[in-house]
Amino acid sequence: MLKLLSSLSKTIYASSSLAIIVFLILFFLNGGFAFDDIFWSWLCRFLHVCVAIMWIGLLWYFNFVQIPNMSKIPEEQKPAIGKVIAPAALFYFRWAAFLTIISGFILALLNGYLYDAMTLSINSNVPKHTAIGIGMWLGIIMAFNVWFIIWPNQKRALGIVECDQELKAKSAKTAMLVSRANTLLSLPMLLSMVAAQNLY
Repeated sequence: MLKLLSSLSKTIYASSSLAIIVFLILFFLNGGFAFDDIFWSWLCRFLHVCVAIMWIGLLWYFNFVQIPNMSKIPEEQKPAIGKVIAPAALFYFRWAAFLTIISGFILALLNGYLYDAMTLSINSNVPKHTAIGIGMWLGIIMAFNVWFIIWPNQKRALGIVECDQELKAKSAKTAMLVSRANTLLSLPMLLSMVAAQNLY
């Protein structure tokens, strides 16, 4: 067990295997399953939730842990954050944002409410689709911020892209403020997504 838990890749493989076993038990208890629209919708929802947890979890890590504590870290230790931890976290952060949006679109398409959600159900007036649409639009804005504002500014702030000190400081502040804007949008986005499950 210690060998398994000492390796992240082995832990992920074991977790995936355990998830597959639980999946098989649950579906066979239900009399089996077919590879139909319901199955693909379920699988897409599972993947959507997994990558969304990664995305929002990292957003909150940056805003609740890393940014508030950077001033407490001695100067000689800051390169460990800027050169190692932050770039790795930003890799998973931006790709989780991308995959959350893509899987959300596929899920909405599979379930037949993509158009209705994207138009906020103006024509059909279905509260569930309005709620999920609000969540989708907030998610799209947040993902746009990640890829086109936060990431380019973080590249300058972390020294991945060379620039002068003034632009580096300005980029760090911009990235932080837009990350805070995403944190501000995260609770309304999550509320809309969860509320949609209980509306008709």
